[in-house]
Formats: sequence, C-alpha cells, structure tokens
Amino acid sequence: MNLDERSRWLHDQGVHSVLATFTDLMGAPKGKLLPLSGLADAVAIGAGFAGPSIWGTGLPRLGPRSDYMGRVLPESLRPLPFMSGVAHAVCDGFAGGEPLNTCSRQLLKRQTDRLLERGWTLWVGIEPEFFLLKRDGDGRWVVADVQDRLHKPSYDLQAIIRNAGFLDDMRRHLTALGFELQQIDHEDACGQYEINYRHDHALAAADRYQLFKLTAQAVAQQHGQVFSTMPKPLAHAPGSGLHFHLSLTDPQGQPLMADTQGALGLSALGQQFAAGLLVHASALSALCAPTVNSYKRLASSASASGTTWSPVWAAMGDNNRTCLLRSVAGRLEWRLPDAACNVYAALAGTLAAGLDGIDRQLPPCEPCEHDLYERQVRGQPMPPPLPRDLCAALDALAADQTLRDAVGTAFCEQFLQIHRAEWDRYTQQVSGWELERYAEG
Repeated sequence: MNLDERSRWLHDQGVHSVLATFTDLMGAPKGKLLPLSGLADAVAIGAGFAGPSIWGTGLPRLGPRSDYMGRVLPESLRPLPFMSGVAHAVCDGFAGGEPLNTCSRQLLKRQTDRLLERGWTLWVGIEPEFFLLKRDGDGRWVVADVQDRLHKPSYDLQAIIRNAGFLDDMRRHLTALGFELQQIDHEDACGQYEINYRHDHALAAADRYQLFKLTAQAVAQQHGQVFSTMPKPLAHAPGSGLHFHLSLTDPQGQPLMADTQGALGLSALGQQFAAGLLVHASALSALCAPTVNSYKRLASSASASGTTWSPVWAAMGDNNRTCLLRSVAGRLEWRLPDAACNVYAALAGTLAAGLDGIDRQLPPCEPCEHDLYERQVRGQPMPPPLPRDLCAALDALAADQTLRDAVGTAFCEQFLQIHRAEWDRYTQQVSGWELERYAEG
C-alpha cells in the first residue's frame, strides 16, 4: 500500500491517531500521539520532540539540531488492540534533516547495511523473560502473584492458571499485532515468565521486541501488575535474560553459520563470528547488561531453585547453558543480554563484534565440554570471567576502540557518560545491608 491507501485502511479500521514511538538510550519506548491526518508529515519530516529531553541524544537546547525528529516508517503502522482508535508506528531518529548518530535504531541500521553490502541477512530470535511485580502495603516490591512461591517454580502450571487472564490477553494482543507465538511458560523464578515468538531479520526483531514491551506494560497495568525487565529483582532466584538466537544467510537464503561436519555444527564463518563475540565480550557487557542490577544476574551465585543459568564466563559449548555462547542446531545463542538492555544497541554491538571476528578471520574458540559451575567448585582452570560490575563493563567498552568505532563513537560517548553517572549515583547510596552489617561496628 502507498501512504494514502494505508491511511484509508487505518481510517476504515477506526483509527484516529498514531502513536509515533522511538527508543531512548536507556532502551525505553517513548513517543507521542498524532492525529491520523498528520501522518504524511510524520513520514516525510517526522514527529518533533525536544532533543535534550530524551536520554542520550546529545542534542543542544537551541538551533536547527535541537529537535529530535522521529520519522514514521509506514510499513510499521498497525492498530493497537489495547488502545482503541490508535495505531502504533516505529520511528527513525533524525536531526537537522540527517540520520541521528545517537539514535539506537539508526545504529542497528548501519550494522545491517554492512551485511547488505555482502548480501547477507542476520536472523534473530529473541527470548523475552520478565517478572510480574507489584508493591505491597508497605510500598515494597514483591511478586504480584502472592501464591507463586514454589522452591523450584519452572513450568508451574498452577501459576499459569492463576495468571491466565494476563497470559491470554498477551496471546490475543500479540497475535493481533502479527506475532507468531511459539510458547508461553513460567520460568525458574517466582513471578517470572517467558513468551517466545518467531524470529525475524535483525531490525524487525528489535522493532518487534519494543512492541512486545509496550504491549506487556499495558496488559500488566490492566491486571493491576507491573511488567518488569529488571534483570534480578529477587536476590536468591535466577534473573531475566534476553537471549539472542543468531544465524546468517546468503542472498539465496542458505545458512552461512551452519555446517554439520564442522566443530559444534558451525562453519568456519560461524566460528569466526563466535570468536568475535567472545573477544569483545567484556565491552559488549556494557551494551548488553547496562544496569547496576545486571551484574547481580551475571554472578555465579546460588539459586533458591537449585539451578542457575547465569553466563558468567566467556566460553562456548555445544548446547552448554553454563557458557556465554551456546551452539545449537547450527546457530548461536548469545546469552549475555538481559531484559533491561536497549535491544537496538545490544544487537548493533553484537553484530559489529561478530563481523570483526569474520573480517579478522579470528581462530575458532576451544569448545567447552564441562559444566563450568562444577569446575568452579572443584577449583579447576576456568575461562575468562565477564566484568563483575557495571563500572568494569563501562571501562571495558571505553578501552575497546575497535568495537566503539564499529558501533558508533557518538552513541558510545553518550552511553558511557550517562551510565558512568548512574554508577556514581549507585556508589553513593547506603544500603540496608550495609547498615545491618556495619552500623554497630
């Protein structure tokens, strides 16, 4: 459909407004409502936002580049089933008539353009894990379902039955929005769920995840709950990851990473891509695990359920969930990202690192054939660990000039500045744990 046809189609669906959305540096969906009659201008020029009001744009307070212009992508328009009369739209960030180099979606587009030059496509399956939380009478955050308290809650059907209203609304709305759902399950922590849907090419997969978050936030609110992407809200339970399943295809759609005769079922190119991820793993930690809380998930701590899947060491193994990188069925599962990441930036960094491995023809990694948690307990030699905290991850990103140049220096400068300030604010807090431990000393 051309734009006029699309506008008429939306009007016939009862749409009167467009929710023009973008993603800020912190990974949050943002936007504004526009009348459907203004769609043509929003596509050609963009919906205007005050640039300095948005995390990470780096735009000035005055002048021709002070406005963030979100240009609506017409093909992304679709009615929102949870907002009557409103259609959702994805925007690309522009300033002064040029693509904005601190827009995370533009960041990922530049990486996928590098693939297009080679005739390749990156396919990404994203696995969203999340918690359903609420505040109790004392204002403390707790699991929304107070009966969800099994010691080993994975696949708990009683919790699914109790929360069938939320889960069915998610099913209905996501299906209406074009998601091809694959499974819904209760995860390995109380109050934690995972909803899986079909993979897509990298940019569409990132757009779809942001729409997933927007939908989940709305549905949870309707059910008196909070959809939380906090990586580790419960101290003694597993956290929420956002695993990326990655595969490359050539112009004919044939897989480039898979080789049944190769080590771990991977081709030489797949091995090089994997090596790039592991070489840049410490710097990628900042982009993929960008909060103070992220590193409480990325820790080899005990879990109340008796199981933890935290990818703490930079290693790769065949269907080995104790590794940072898991090879499975000729593709790679990148287990570093968590649910709080900016998915565009995390994917852009992941793709840039993989392409660096290919371009430099990095040697294949030695496959890990061990349970790394058991090796740690036995005191045996271990692969290199990931950064222990956000500060170390930010230092690693700052030191990795190759990755920063590939991802985009302007974005990385904003990212480092904002997240270093967050780390500083965190280090100035005095926690209840500290008071209990040291106040009487």
